Amino acid sequence: MKKLLVILTIAVLAVSCGEKTDSFVLNGTLRGDVADGTQVFLKTAGENNSIKEVDTVTVKEGKFVFNTPTPKTLDPYYVFIDKVRGNMMFFPENGTIEMSAHRDSLRNVVISGTPQNDMFSDFIEGSKLIGEKVQSIQQDYQKAAMAKDTATVKALQDEIKEIQEEGKDYEINFTKANPNAVISAMIINRLLMNKILTEDEISELVSGLSEEVKQTAAAKSVLEIINKNKATSIGAKAPEFTAPSLDGTPLALNKALGKVTIVDFWAAWCVPCRRENPNVVNVYNKYHDKGLNIVGVSLDKNATEWKKAIEEDGLPWSHVYNEKDVQEIAKLYNVTSIPSTFILDEQGVIIAKNLRGDDLEKKIAELLQ
Repeated sequence: MKKLLVILTIAVLAVSCGEKTDSFVLNGTLRGDVADGTQVFLKTAGENNSIKEVDTVTVKEGKFVFNTPTPKTLDPYYVFIDKVRGNMMFFPENGTIEMSAHRDSLRNVVISGTPQNDMFSDFIEGSKLIGEKVQSIQQDYQKAAMAKDTATVKALQDEIKEIQEEGKDYEINFTKANPNAVISAMIINRLLMNKILTEDEISELVSGLSEEVKQTAAAKSVLEIINKNKATSIGAKAPEFTAPSLDGTPLALNKALGKVTIVDFWAAWCVPCRRENPNVVNVYNKYHDKGLNIVGVSLDKNATEWKKAIEEDGLPWSHVYNEKDVQEIAKLYNVTSIPSTFILDEQGVIIAKNLRGDDLEKKIAELLQ
């Protein structure tokens, strides 16, 4: 009987040790005046930029605890305190996570306990040191500016630029040294969005991430943008599209190509677009007979306003407008702001992008000499 009990005990221990706990515990400590019973919300990003609530607990004696299933990916979770400004970010992975902050300064949260959160904490600490340098210089800069000390202002501006460069290098080096950190993917995403690095540099950084981190929303977003940009880079074949024209008949890009074609993304409500239209009209009138075609792609939500703007601005070229999904063609071309233009050769290959004013006319003149 004793032998049987020993065997059963060993078997139970073996199962327990090999079993993976697909949940995490988040122990939170809040300093400051937070009443017992205050609600604490655990949230994450949902589809289409929505916020998805994961769990809710309450504060007791300045503490709260979440015991929550671990999600399939390591995308960040956020803790919100009822009636308190801001939130606290962390990474939901198996284990026990410690979180501590003052209710009046949630952004200065201290997090530890699991690999992702430890790496995140390391990044925050390094960033703080650089931020403190910038803050110190900015105070001196303000004093010098008020005193109209131009020499000191100039010197401090140069110093701020040096520290900003130091900050950029710190972030790049962190992502290279921490390919397993989800925060690395988030840093790369921000560097891309803010156009701090070239796409080639971003591609190199994101390719160095671990396969697990590449499955996070931040990394997927970077890869999606890079792939879309490659599809509309100079030298690439312009994505094909067909959409309703002014009279409602379908117009296909490949049927509208001239020797040179401008695909012009614009809208009636876009002030810079309307300001540029007279220049585009001038270029079209000069070079249409030599083989220039233009296809205007509208991002308007109102067809009446679209047609009115075409008439008011005297835009004699082809136009398309997909009322059911005005963003459909823009997404194909990865257009995030307008005006945005793509210049194509007679085979539909992109040969230039986003030229305006004199630069546009010079390029068209060069192509149609």
